[in-house]
Amino acid sequence: MDNPSLITVPVPLGDRAYDILVGRGLIASAGARIAALGARAAAIVTDEHVGPLYAHALAASLEAQGLRVSVTALAPGEATKSYAGLERVCDAVLAAKIERGDLVVALGGGVIGDLAGFAAAVVRRGVRFVQVPTTLLSQVDSSVGGKTGINSRHGKNLVGAFHQPSLVIADTALLDTLPIREMRAGYAEVAKYGLIDDERFFAWCEGNWSGIFAGSLARDKAVAQSCRAKAAVVVRDEHETGDRALLNLGHTFGHALEKITAYDSARLVHGEGVAIGLALAFRFSASLGLCPLADAERVEAHLKATGLPTRLSQVPGGCGTVDELLAAMAQDKKVKGGALTFILARGIGQSFIAPGIEAETVRRFLASEIDA
Repeated sequence: MDNPSLITVPVPLGDRAYDILVGRGLIASAGARIAALGARAAAIVTDEHVGPLYAHALAASLEAQGLRVSVTALAPGEATKSYAGLERVCDAVLAAKIERGDLVVALGGGVIGDLAGFAAAVVRRGVRFVQVPTTLLSQVDSSVGGKTGINSRHGKNLVGAFHQPSLVIADTALLDTLPIREMRAGYAEVAKYGLIDDERFFAWCEGNWSGIFAGSLARDKAVAQSCRAKAAVVVRDEHETGDRALLNLGHTFGHALEKITAYDSARLVHGEGVAIGLALAFRFSASLGLCPLADAERVEAHLKATGLPTRLSQVPGGCGTVDELLAAMAQDKKVKGGALTFILARGIGQSFIAPGIEAETVRRFLASEIDA
């Protein structure tokens, strides 16, 4: 299992501590690494895009270590992260006779990771699981930190559980075949970590983003640094009662846009919603006199340079009305007492939690943005 380019990012959560492994070609040794966790069986959950590419190799790697393996492939896309999808995965895990000491292995992007992780959290009141993320977005964000769940007709990620993985294997070579749209979507989350509290990392991203896309060592560095940043927040605030909310920079706007577009990935994928949300969060901060306009313009310029959308007018099929956007935001998990909590910024790398933002203030800002 020796790999000289392997980067290990620890997530020190006491008896639930685990490692995030980052590097090229890790799928080849995944079986040995997963078998080392001591399970006798593994239920691989994947989707119909990723499965044909990697499920056979992963299953063979696990079987070579003596594990009994099953594979369940679901339809790709956000619509799978549903009650129906959860039922199918839970039934598949039970049919595979997965016990508490065994493993569910999530092989795919954020949808599969969230769904399989939630199933692992509730089947037999909790079985272990491993994340093998196959998109940039899932490698730097959704596979780390233990937030699992599904969507409801009321909004995104409103039904779920905190359930930490036992291991995360981020094989950056898997991103070589990722469509450019998915790379861009994942990159929005990479940039987010710099915007939250690390201006130096954001500046590094401005100079190295093309290498991340191309698969140079910059990609491994970006994934590892993003994971370190998220792990540090998770260790401080595992259940999102404080600082962890900072990881939602851009997401209050982004999640509302996903709801407005009915989670239709042909119109908008999560990272595109986040990119628009990041730009909106900085422009909103600037409009409130919190953040220099130059910083908001710098954020927008960088996201545009990578090919990401930054304006409501760029949502295919429209972003809805101001009232529709506000209604979507009203179901956000950070709403307290009917008032919205936003993650705003005093500058790049200077984000903060801003509770109690009045709806009328948001309404005026959205009205100014909707036709911009």
